[in-house]
Amino acid sequence: MIIPIASDHAGYEAKEIAVKILEEMGHMPVDFGTHSDESVDYPDFAVQVAEKVDAGEHEQGILVCGSGQGMCMTANKYRNIRAALVHDEDTAGLTREHNNANILCLPGRELNEEQIRKILKSWFDAKFEGGRHERRVNKIHSLTEKKDQ
Repeated sequence: MIIPIASDHAGYEAKEIAVKILEEMGHMPVDFGTHSDESVDYPDFAVQVAEKVDAGEHEQGILVCGSGQGMCMTANKYRNIRAALVHDEDTAGLTREHNNANILCLPGRELNEEQIRKILKSWFDAKFEGGRHERRVNKIHSLTEKKDQ
């Protein structure tokens, strides 16, 4: 699967680790930057991934910043995005199974390589369960439809 990925300076190191792990897993990461640990504005990078997923060009994306919060807040401004801030493998699976999350947001300052590996495995192994969860996801989506009217 092609996976767009981006980070700010605080998430740069963790993003580089994630890219390596994604390749090992057989995915094709498309790196939208940043490409160093020099200070940048996280929204400039979050929008690049969020726009690709929102438009349906890619099913899922990954964003990394220091806390994960800024990237997550930015991505969730898009109509078809359900970005989830994830700190552990259990939450990674649940956000896919119950919330059909389509952008994984990682707190780069808080995770080591093994934690990132476990989170990515759980995220990509999990499948949306539908059923009662689909009804709830549809309610979330309806909030943006109301704003468009």
